Amino acid sequence: MTNYSWDVIIFQIIFPSMGVTLLMVLCATVLACLLGFCLAIALFWVGKHGLSPNEKCYSMLNIVVSFIRSFPFIILAISILPITRFITGSVIGWESALFPLTVAATPFMGRIFENCFKEVSLDLIDAARSFGATNLQIVFKILIPATLPSIVNGGVLSVIQILSLTTIAGTLGAGGIGASALIYGYQSFNDKIMYTLVIVLFILVLAIQLLGDYVYKRIK
Repeated sequence: MTNYSWDVIIFQIIFPSMGVTLLMVLCATVLACLLGFCLAIALFWVGKHGLSPNEKCYSMLNIVVSFIRSFPFIILAISILPITRFITGSVIGWESALFPLTVAATPFMGRIFENCFKEVSLDLIDAARSFGATNLQIVFKILIPATLPSIVNGGVLSVIQILSLTTIAGTLGAGGIGASALIYGYQSFNDKIMYTLVIVLFILVLAIQLLGDYVYKRIK
């Protein structure tokens, strides 16, 4: 076991790995949020009590979402390695982790946002239709404003979920806190580094939750 000084641990291990992890979380969150939001609208649109019910379309989307969500992330990431290599040109590095992270997080976010939309009263939607509102107007002027606090709460859960997935991606060559904990902590039998990184992860999760709670209270 190498006895690293705190200067080395902080400035050469923790800070660089935090930077990579936060970069993965930020990029994957943006991509998954955009795709998940579109997926949620599609699910709500063709759902049983949606804007334009279509049982077959909803069943197909529901099966795809449930199928992807049923995979443990590490199995999903390994199974789509050929696609990841084709899209990113590599399977190593934080850039290559964005594809599996997005694939895993999009159905998760989509389901959360769909459940948020389902909270809106059908009477409110019917009232909007009686005034001549189109489906798109209902989505952007009723659904989204009415469910924004719930969407923020769901978004916070999703970001924390993505953060946990990045640690798994790190063990597959993506880098970040997960890779540092594995290489410098577990494999090197260095408990000091490993538990320090655990504390760093706890602080990141706490910061994300506190920020989400603040935003929620501001828009509630």
